[in-house]
Amino acid sequence: MCRKTNQKAVIYCRVSTKKQAREGNGLESQETRCREYAKYRGHEVVRVFSDDMSGSLLGRPGMLEMLAFLRKHRRDGVVVIIDDISRLARGIEAHLKLRAEISGSGGFLESPSIEFGTDSDSQLVEHLLASVAQHQRSKNGEQAKNRMRARMMNGYWVHNAPLGYRYQKSSSGGSVLVRDEPIASIIAEGLEGYASGRFTTRAEVKRFLEAHPGFPVCRHGFLTNEQAHRILTRPIYAGYIESEVWGISLRKAQHEPLISLETFQRIQERLNGKPFAPVRADINEDFPLRGVVTCGECNHPLTANWSKGRNSAYPYYVCRHRGCGKFGKSVARARVEGAFEGILRKAVPGEGVMDIFTRVFRKHWESGQSKFREMRSTMKLQTVAIEKKITQMLDRIVEADSPTVISAYERKVDELERQKLVLAEKTARCGTMVKGFDESFRTALEFIANPWNLWENGSLNDKRIVLKLTLATHLQYDWKEGVRTPELSLPFKVLEDDFDREKVMAETEGFEPSVQFPVRRFSKALVSATHPRLRPRLAGGAIATALRLDNALSCGKFDSGWLKTDSLRR
Repeated sequence: MCRKTNQKAVIYCRVSTKKQAREGNGLESQETRCREYAKYRGHEVVRVFSDDMSGSLLGRPGMLEMLAFLRKHRRDGVVVIIDDISRLARGIEAHLKLRAEISGSGGFLESPSIEFGTDSDSQLVEHLLASVAQHQRSKNGEQAKNRMRARMMNGYWVHNAPLGYRYQKSSSGGSVLVRDEPIASIIAEGLEGYASGRFTTRAEVKRFLEAHPGFPVCRHGFLTNEQAHRILTRPIYAGYIESEVWGISLRKAQHEPLISLETFQRIQERLNGKPFAPVRADINEDFPLRGVVTCGECNHPLTANWSKGRNSAYPYYVCRHRGCGKFGKSVARARVEGAFEGILRKAVPGEGVMDIFTRVFRKHWESGQSKFREMRSTMKLQTVAIEKKITQMLDRIVEADSPTVISAYERKVDELERQKLVLAEKTARCGTMVKGFDESFRTALEFIANPWNLWENGSLNDKRIVLKLTLATHLQYDWKEGVRTPELSLPFKVLEDDFDREKVMAETEGFEPSVQFPVRRFSKALVSATHPRLRPRLAGGAIATALRLDNALSCGKFDSGWLKTDSLRR
């Protein structure tokens, strides 16, 4: 079939992505070549249509607009010029479909690269070129996938950047993930908070993240459950990557982590376990003790509400547990919260005790430096033992015939590999102090010295933190006696003997404790270290407090990590 001359013509150009259209000159180059061909054939170019995407006919607005134009000018016999057969489609089925649509709309397809005809030889060449374009597309996809997989094996993330990260050009070539502030710090605080117990449920983490104005949310103004779940379960935030689809096991990544792998493992353990004392979504500033104060009759948490009176509304805590003898009975909010505030006001260590408290922790902080070398050696031995177990498991996999047994061994090997990575991370960090003692514990020690200050001046979240850090049990309200004295958390429990200001204490002169070894060990380190002005005023209870602190730390009952919890961040 001879090519037409001196006809009205339209040009169709296409690139695969919006980025190519924005940053490249593919569309412009195609149009230039097509106009040159139209001039050579004597055609009059009346319209230019373009697309910046791949896909079927329905997904291309430029193609749909061109077909509508052809149908409208069917009588004119408009010529459609394309730069190359691959610009029409890169698949044989899609090519034939679009070819039929253009012909059915009254258009005649032409190209400077190929002659389209109706004879068998022209159709054979056309189909062969369409098949070649399809093969080239598939081959490009395979090559891109292989290069991405190889890059991921080297520790580089190759998919869309997760929340908290963005891509940045690397001096070594390619792009690497870097922290995207302030989102990265918000996510890190949320993850650390969940691992440390500051947030007890995924819903609390979700509400914490979406409460920040700068955090990206959906168009409805909230973070979806799926997004929150991905943030909590993706090892990429711990500086590790993996891909089940591409068969890439968990490995160290090249980007900066937001949390440690150990913290990530604690998060997964908490997610797979049963949550304790979840925080209700309807807790507000009016009733900060909701969910914490319980009925003394049935031991169920009291609910809360405002009751309308003659002149105004009044706040009450109410027992709504059916079957309880006090069902429907209420108590004024001021009475319950006033009693708790009284407990907080008393939970202040005596004069000079905080100085001893700080010195005890500083002593253990400094003594821990000498244990790092021993800990490093122990962790290296544990790593060797794990590697030996992995080798044994792999030998068993080779010998096993049952798919079930092989699958069980593979899961065990994966678990051991994760333990090995955690140990490697601990070994690398062992002996390195990110912050000094004062910087790490300053806020925590200020809180222990006066928890009432954070309760009085803090927000609702701060008050919830105070409840978690000061109470070891629920706050129980007895309908006759009022609020019962609760069991305090370990730091305040150790110091509780000094809360009673009216207690008569023995003088330090001539005082001889019954336990000789601890006194000899700490009499100089603690009493002598105290400021000379306070030394004569220190009572035996303060010394006993120091001994209880040291005993709790030495026995492992009181982990100093409590003081470093992110729950105290303001």
